[in-house]
Amino acid sequence: MRRREAADFPARLSVQENPCYEVRFVEQKELGFAAVDTGREKRQGFAEVVYGAGKTAEQIAEILKTLLAESEGNVMATRVDAQKARAVLAALPEAHYDEVSRIVYVERKAQCEDAAHRILVLTAGTSDIPVAEEAVLTARLMGNDVRTIYDVGVAGIHRLLAHKEELMSANVVIVVAGMEGALASVVGGLVARPVIAVPTSVGYGASFHGLTALLSMLNSCATGVAVVNIDNGFGAGAMASRINQTR
Repeated sequence: MRRREAADFPARLSVQENPCYEVRFVEQKELGFAAVDTGREKRQGFAEVVYGAGKTAEQIAEILKTLLAESEGNVMATRVDAQKARAVLAALPEAHYDEVSRIVYVERKAQCEDAAHRILVLTAGTSDIPVAEEAVLTARLMGNDVRTIYDVGVAGIHRLLAHKEELMSANVVIVVAGMEGALASVVGGLVARPVIAVPTSVGYGASFHGLTALLSMLNSCATGVAVVNIDNGFGAGAMASRINQTR
């Protein structure tokens, strides 16, 4: 087999051996204001997640209703403020709203209890908790066992070291930190598992709304540290879930 044919072989094989997979790439429902990806749960194991910022409550509710009808698992919308959430919950009585993470969700499948594949979420400070909770609830809704340890930043490093057993037993560690973002490098130097660093916009002027923490984490000398965008708790939770469930 020539090199080019070999490179194309996995893609051709997936369609030839599983024709249904090709269909899933074109499964969608048009709502006029949104083209809902109704095949995503079949392709990736979790339904399309709705980004609530910039959408009306009516649009969020309609998309969630579509996802509930077309999928079997949990569905969620991120970045939904309290006012919108009240309207969404009025349209979807089965939905819940978490004020800290600003997530609207419908839970039809509970998280699993799996100590061998646990996700641990750390924050440097209490002010980082809203971003951390977005990661926590995202990962839980995606079916993972998630634990949290908050306010263990480098200004009091003994607080982190008091949780050695939890750190070493986690399968994936999410580190949420603002200011200088140093906690991610410290954790990356302690554990043998993947570390997902989340810079937050917490900090004073020269933190530049999270840019300082982002650059610090990107330049970490610790091995096995990956970084998501500023305040992107959802992205960290989703990536941790993907890592955790690849086994």
